[in-house]
Amino acid sequence: MHIYHTLMAVAAAFACFGEVASVPLAERLRSLTPKAGDLLKRATPVAPHFVVYSDAYVSTEPTPSDISGFNVFALSFLEAYGSADQAQEWQALTASERSSILSEYEAAGISLIVSLFGSTETPTSSGYDPIGTANTMAAWVIEYGLQGDFAAFNAGTGAAEQWLISFTTQLRTQLPQGQYILTHAPVAPWFSPGKWGGGGYLYIDSMVGNMIDWYNVQFYNQGTTEYTTCNGLLYTSSTAWPQSALFQIAASGVSLNKLVIGKPATSAQASNGYMDTTTLASCVSEAHAAGWNGGVMVWEYPYAAASWIATVRGGTWPISGSPSPTGTTTTTSPTPTPTTTTTTGTGNCAGIAAWTTGVAYTGGAEVTYGGSLWTAKWWTENDTPGGSAGVWTNDGACTAAAAATPAAKYRAIPAPVITPAPAS
Repeated sequence: MHIYHTLMAVAAAFACFGEVASVPLAERLRSLTPKAGDLLKRATPVAPHFVVYSDAYVSTEPTPSDISGFNVFALSFLEAYGSADQAQEWQALTASERSSILSEYEAAGISLIVSLFGSTETPTSSGYDPIGTANTMAAWVIEYGLQGDFAAFNAGTGAAEQWLISFTTQLRTQLPQGQYILTHAPVAPWFSPGKWGGGGYLYIDSMVGNMIDWYNVQFYNQGTTEYTTCNGLLYTSSTAWPQSALFQIAASGVSLNKLVIGKPATSAQASNGYMDTTTLASCVSEAHAAGWNGGVMVWEYPYAAASWIATVRGGTWPISGSPSPTGTTTTTSPTPTPTTTTTTGTGNCAGIAAWTTGVAYTGGAEVTYGGSLWTAKWWTENDTPGGSAGVWTNDGACTAAAAATPAAKYRAIPAPVITPAPAS
């Protein structure tokens, strides 16, 4: 049964880049080959994220084809006393075996991470030192060439918020942004404004949200009727956990595309909050049409694998060949061959510069090319829009007027009032 107190993911940009975490990114790029430097610069993740956790016993790690459609696979758990369950299995492998698996996942665009703590430890209320704990966890992540994941939060007095802020800040000193992924996975109610004495996750996001790549939000285990319909999941949560639906959390100030919808694979994987894949896919499609692009998280493999995520992604993010990478493992063609793409829909190209060879574009950058508007999925240089590298998303043909943006079905919510500093 998956009942977290919260989850944080701490992810290395694969073993070959995780040797000396304290060296500045620019210096490391200068010391790498052009191809390796290109891969490292892509370590900053770009939505959507498709995350699956693994804690149940399996004899071997899944092959990339087993989890095709996901771009993050989380081994659970790394505890304060050491590795357990799937993390322990990973540690028991030889360095050569780990390297081989990492290479296969990297080629498939899948980041391999380790989950920290889980539901069995509560470091925020058990007296764990946040600085020492962060250093220990970061050292393990680096040594075993993984990305990672953390769990621990007991909201109420403000002490938990301060612990997580200190812990996150220290992790970033050891696992720098751009080289390592860092995510949290709180349950949705911790975003309810005015509900927690220390401000809950709205306060955490305001203090260290810029260090956190995304949130794997657990929309389950919060009550038999909580987050079980598209309306309750996306627009209007219950009065028990007010303003904690997806777009309500965003209206409270959290970046919409940093919110990943988390659900259990089956009704047996959580106490409540389960949605069948067809219903979840319809909610995902509806949210995407309203402007969200965060992605989906699921607990757990092997109950959720390639067929599960293919159904949930559906026509919103259709799977064609390899899954879209999280930002660490894409190969760039030195001389991409443009292809002709038939476009539909509209795009506003006013003021958008044309794509230019030799210019480096970061994830989210917009260009015009071939009469269409294109958005970069991740860092790229010399990859032609519509080319074989698949780096660019075609947003539709250019039009003279701005295209209308679909309106989300929620009312604007006043910004929550949060205590400037949580109680110690």
